[in-house]
Amino acid sequence: MLQGQDLACWRGERAVFAGLSFDLAPGGALLLTGPNGAGKSSLLRLLAGLIPAAEGRLLWEGADALADRVAHARRLRYLSHADALKPSLTARENLEFFARLWGGEVEPALGALGLTELAELPARVLSSGQKRRLALARLALAPAAIWLLDEPTVGLDAASVERLGALLAAHRGRGGMVLAATHLPLPLPGAGELRL
Repeated sequence: MLQGQDLACWRGERAVFAGLSFDLAPGGALLLTGPNGAGKSSLLRLLAGLIPAAEGRLLWEGADALADRVAHARRLRYLSHADALKPSLTARENLEFFARLWGGEVEPALGALGLTELAELPARVLSSGQKRRLALARLALAPAAIWLLDEPTVGLDAASVERLGALLAAHRGRGGMVLAATHLPLPLPGAGELRL
């Protein structure tokens, strides 16, 4: 179980959020909602261990999740606003890079997001929606307990959102957890909501 207890985040002299708590069990999903600047992306970065909490605790199975940062990094996948693709590499080569880090098979990951026919194209020629799908395909490479997704459907068409929904359902079916910042409805049936 992943738990946040009275988390607070400050940016400069301003509290972005404070007193934020949640519990997320295996197979669970939590939508982070609220206006721009409410702290959704900051919360995801905090949960990924990229920025410190000003107050509160993040727990994994009852223990300090960030006591062992390497172990915490292994149990999650974080997808930010930026797609983090090398423009000169093909779609396949971009995924092969992450497969070397995490393990997993590239071909099924390409297929999961409908990218097989685009596999040999350099990332620089892909549309913004295709680039987003390629970034999302990293999620299909190797299992990780926690997926932290920042606006995962930006640039996606309806068919791609449906593919993402299947990927999310399979992850949750294996006991995986999803925390997603969003302004739009996501294919996460039964998800809780944390409004910032």
